[in-house]
Amino acid sequence: MTMPQQKKVLAIVLAGGEGNRLMPLTADRAKPAVPFAGSYRLIDFALSNLVNSRYLQIVVLTQYKSHSLDRHISETWRMSTQLGNYVASVPAQQRVGKSWFLGSANAIYQSLNLIHDANPDIVVVVGADHVYRMDFAQMVAQHVASGAKATVAAVRQPLHMADQFGVIEVDQENPQKIAAFVEKPSSTPGLAADPSQFLASMGNYVFNADALVEALHVDAERLDTKHDMGGDIIPYFVDQGEAGVYDFTLNEIPGSTERDRTYWRDVGTIDSFYDAHMDLISPVPVFNLYNSEWPIYTRQSISPPAKFVRGDRGTVGSALDSIVASGTVISGGIVEGSVLSNDVYVSTSSRVLDSVLMDKVRVGAGAVVKRAIVDKNVRIPAHAAIGLDPELDRSRGFKVTDSGITVLSKGQIVPEPGDAERALSAANLILVPDAVRAATENWPALRHSVDKAAEAQAAAVGVKVSGKASTKAY
Repeated sequence: MTMPQQKKVLAIVLAGGEGNRLMPLTADRAKPAVPFAGSYRLIDFALSNLVNSRYLQIVVLTQYKSHSLDRHISETWRMSTQLGNYVASVPAQQRVGKSWFLGSANAIYQSLNLIHDANPDIVVVVGADHVYRMDFAQMVAQHVASGAKATVAAVRQPLHMADQFGVIEVDQENPQKIAAFVEKPSSTPGLAADPSQFLASMGNYVFNADALVEALHVDAERLDTKHDMGGDIIPYFVDQGEAGVYDFTLNEIPGSTERDRTYWRDVGTIDSFYDAHMDLISPVPVFNLYNSEWPIYTRQSISPPAKFVRGDRGTVGSALDSIVASGTVISGGIVEGSVLSNDVYVSTSSRVLDSVLMDKVRVGAGAVVKRAIVDKNVRIPAHAAIGLDPELDRSRGFKVTDSGITVLSKGQIVPEPGDAERALSAANLILVPDAVRAATENWPALRHSVDKAAEAQAAAVGVKVSGKASTKAY
């Protein structure tokens, strides 16, 4: 579907959240500015979806620790002002009273001058910290055709996750109309078409501009409100019988596959952020970054191409089932199941497994990094062990999640390893990578050569090998 040409659209991106659940990745930056997938920032997904939908008048509302976010927008998202197009970063300005933004709805209320200046017919409001592809023009077309004053984008989720989302219950006679909107209930009825699923709010909304302005004024006068778009503004329209729902499964994206066309992930926690990275690296990925028909735009690094070279004593530099960004050098180390951002250096006989390394991380010779997220500018000493012993990691000030993911903050100092830590990393250096092990299982002669190569990798950094290299996974 295409929207009528006479409708003028303004897009508002809500990018002012603190992102406390993503600490320590948000200790020095706003949540939408957190790096993702090697080359991007989280906000690039929302902005790319809007631009690909041909909505080219966009304002980004910022507040907390917004410097790197503002810089990224100004350097990356430049539109032709001659054609009236723009992506403008707008900080909290205390235009209404002396308070900062009190919630997502209050952020727009304090920025109503942007709506008045643009004078749109339709306002599209989206979050800045989700990973997905979506053509908002299709949602706007349904909104206009339905006659609703507000429309909420919804993604289908398993029933057991109802307490994690704003839940949409639809009118039984009109499945495009919202009958109830409940924030994080303990339970909810399943869909008629699939009783095992419910409709969860994606945090993306379409409004008639005049109706949104009126609702924001009403919300500003109330005392019993958190000034939240999902918690207060949408229920206001539901109570009036003027709220519609757009089922994300109806959205058609050029170049998408059945595997990834309805992919949507909220990366608001360390675990979900890590899992979203792991979704990218399979041969047939759950989310495909390589769809050139609906590109995700970002600032292109001026770094040289990635390089895989031999390290000391002929050790082989390789990456298996991984994403490796520009400027990265793998010099005699082995990377498996990981995402490496720009200008990472992986040294002789080191191992990086199932991890996310951000810009300019350096992994010393013989070090092992496993199931970890390492923020930019971290130097990991030779023979260090990261992610192998939760108690050791915690004792050094690293964050370890309940699921066992170790997180190092931006520029965090990693102490030189002691004897016990060096022994721990050494024990992991002779392990044959999963992908290689699987490929050689039925070839004994080739397997023997692989074992010898693994032993040589370890021996290059002084690890004494007693017996055959392990055939176990890491």
